[in-house]
Amino acid sequence: MKFWKSVVGKLWFTILLLVSFVLFILTFFLLEFIENYHVDEAEADLTKLASKVAVIMENHKDQETARSITWELADELTSITVIKNENEYWYSPRENQKVASITLKDIKNDSDLNEALQKHQKVQKRTVISDQKNDQLIVGVPYGKGEDEGMVFLSQSLLAVKDTTQHTTRYILFAAAIAIVLTTIFAFFLSSRITYPLRKMRQGAQDLAKGKFDTKIPILTQDEIGELAIAFNQMGRQLKFHITALNQEKEHLSNILSSMADGVITINIDGTILVTNPPAERFLQAWYYEQNMNVKEGHELPPEARELFQNTVGTEKEQMIEMTLQGRTWVLLMSPLYNQSHVRGAVAVLRDMTEERRLDKLRKDFIANVSHELRTPISMLQGYSEAIVDDIASSEEEKKEIAQVIYDESLRMGRLVNDLLDLARMEAGHISLNVEQVELREFFERVFRKFYGVAGDKEITLSHNLDLHEAKFVFDPDKMEQVLTNLIDNAIRHTNAGGTVHVDVQSAQSGLKIAVKDSGSGIPEEDLPFIFERFYKADKARTRGKGGTGLGLAIVKNIVDAHNGSITVHSMLNEGTSFTFYIPRNKQDVGQI
Repeated sequence: MKFWKSVVGKLWFTILLLVSFVLFILTFFLLEFIENYHVDEAEADLTKLASKVAVIMENHKDQETARSITWELADELTSITVIKNENEYWYSPRENQKVASITLKDIKNDSDLNEALQKHQKVQKRTVISDQKNDQLIVGVPYGKGEDEGMVFLSQSLLAVKDTTQHTTRYILFAAAIAIVLTTIFAFFLSSRITYPLRKMRQGAQDLAKGKFDTKIPILTQDEIGELAIAFNQMGRQLKFHITALNQEKEHLSNILSSMADGVITINIDGTILVTNPPAERFLQAWYYEQNMNVKEGHELPPEARELFQNTVGTEKEQMIEMTLQGRTWVLLMSPLYNQSHVRGAVAVLRDMTEERRLDKLRKDFIANVSHELRTPISMLQGYSEAIVDDIASSEEEKKEIAQVIYDESLRMGRLVNDLLDLARMEAGHISLNVEQVELREFFERVFRKFYGVAGDKEITLSHNLDLHEAKFVFDPDKMEQVLTNLIDNAIRHTNAGGTVHVDVQSAQSGLKIAVKDSGSGIPEEDLPFIFERFYKADKARTRGKGGTGLGLAIVKNIVDAHNGSITVHSMLNEGTSFTFYIPRNKQDVGQI
């Protein structure tokens, strides 16, 4: 900013101009007063001298002596002229005079002086006579009566007055110059001091604009500027408080948006996207990818969403659609966004319903599987019981065989119901683990013995390897037996004749690791992520005839999780499957799901 446009420059110039104007007026009137004062003093002195000369001329009968006395009263700047009549007049000697005496001719040429001479009157006048360049002060005084009357004219040059006035003027101008210089310095100091808080406030305002709300203006005075500084500091504190509150509110809302599982999109009235959260960004990126768009250029809604937006803004009512992007199902709920009474856009809530839709499908598949599994034993129970009622079985052996079939099918139904109840209790968190220290070799030998007969009937080789560095381990033996039973039974059921099922057990200081491997049909790769889900059965057409319900592996995972363990699966079609689970040792939180 230029100096003359600044407050300091304007205030300094105003003070200097005002003081200069006052000094100019004061100097003008002061010089006028001094000049008039000197002239008046000179006129009074000259009048006294003229009266004195008149007295001398009137009181001395010897006019020659009187004139001699009179000439002694003249000085170098004062001349005396004595006129008795037109023929008798005398001038003071010019030996030491710097000015010429006023002559009879000069008096006659001046109307005022001539009139005073004719009327024998007193006269005072300031004029230029003869060839003089400077003003002269002329005083005429009459004396005597009758034949002795005459006039005395004294003329005095105003050169001394002029010199005195010039000297006085120089002193006054010098003093005025000093006053202006001092005023300039004082005005600059005063304006700088007055505007210092203003400059600080300007800097403070710039700092506030940059977000530095801790800026404080020093309070140097208790006047209006000091009060302004106090108000400015209060404003800074209030701004800091409100901006901090707004930032906290903004951060709070941002955290809420970022933490939401549902996607949120705020849309302007023209259909452009204003605000999104991470789930909404994933939705938009999936759509951009599907439309072969550059993500950086993406600022539009999908066609389905744009149509929904137009309907929402047009009707000012909530709208909802379901759409699919890259194999995932999204439900889009859009509501109008108001600015006072006018619609200024819309807010859309996106929910990924893929998992819900998949679970719905699993439930439907479960109902179909359970219905199928129940239909077979119920049909057999009904058929064989009718054979007994109708006395179709004649011999005791036939009746015993029919009763055995009915018993086996009832056991099968019981196992299915028990699996359902176990899974329901586990998912509800109502099952406790009865942990105890178990002799590992004895436990695993007992479990394996149950399956030797089944494996032999299917011509499957069942083998095991016990690498027991630690002979004992703490777990729930009943639940662990259920895990092994499910895994080994699955392996035998899905392995063809001539195949193998191998169980590898490793007990170490850190924990217990068990792997169940088979050479069966394997699991499709796309089914592996969901193999532990409840109600899920891989390749339903292939497994439906093998007695599975889709609950066994879900129960296995719940039991392993209850022991704070982990389970993984690796499989290849037509090559086999390997289930491996690990139980850590000495976990304090084992005991309650």
